[in-house]
Amino acid sequence: MHPMLNTAVKAARRAGGIINRATQNLDLLHVSRKAHSDFVSEVDSAAEEAIINILLEAYPNHAILAEESGAQGDLEKSDYQWVIDPLDGTTNFLHGFPQYAVSIALKHRDILTQAVVYDPSKNELFTASRGHGSYLNDHRLRVSKRNQLSDCLIGTGFPFREFLHINAYLAMFKDVIPKVSGIRRPGSAALDLAYVAAGRYDGFWELNLSPWDIAAGCLLVTEAGGLVGDLEGNDTYMRSGHIVAGNPKIFGQLLQVISPHLTKNLTT
Repeated sequence: MHPMLNTAVKAARRAGGIINRATQNLDLLHVSRKAHSDFVSEVDSAAEEAIINILLEAYPNHAILAEESGAQGDLEKSDYQWVIDPLDGTTNFLHGFPQYAVSIALKHRDILTQAVVYDPSKNELFTASRGHGSYLNDHRLRVSKRNQLSDCLIGTGFPFREFLHINAYLAMFKDVIPKVSGIRRPGSAALDLAYVAAGRYDGFWELNLSPWDIAAGCLLVTEAGGLVGDLEGNDTYMRSGHIVAGNPKIFGQLLQVISPHLTKNLTT
């Protein structure tokens, strides 16, 4: 395992331990609301702090972009930036719904090179290094081989913070439903992308995500042989937050269903 990936795994497991311990006493957690349906608990903050401490201890000159604490370090001077979501799926976590994960990615000169998505409730560790494939607990991952959209299980995420794109999203949802075998919305984009990499989903789409939601998951998908793009199939998804992922056969078919609902709002 690459030394930087090894450090990220150590950090993710440390954060996972904090999260797992907190599930024993969810009622006692201090929770605040960042925005509508967007919560942060003291667990998010403690997990993020643990991750950052481990990463900066090993790599003090690296820059950080983290969900709760924002940007740290000098991106001008450092070629490396860690992109961190300490608890993707906070709402699930607060309800005791076991679908959430720690997401850690490393960018080198703006190219994703290392990725960890760790699900502490199931002890599933998804990892990827650029050029070396994706793994789940040391088992090599490949995207699914299904080639007919009608046979596919597709993941998605509903708009929950901002509702600017709700009509476009619902139009996409309405058109996707009759063309696929099923749609799932478990509530953690990092895990959704990991599930595409693992072949549990054949495809996934969502709007308005943040870089820390998707950075690690995107590398997992591409290293497992899948494709990731924005709603036109291009590579702006880290900036726009609008993302489609899937196996190579399904990616294009899913785009065809979704892209007619693109609006000017979605492409700016």
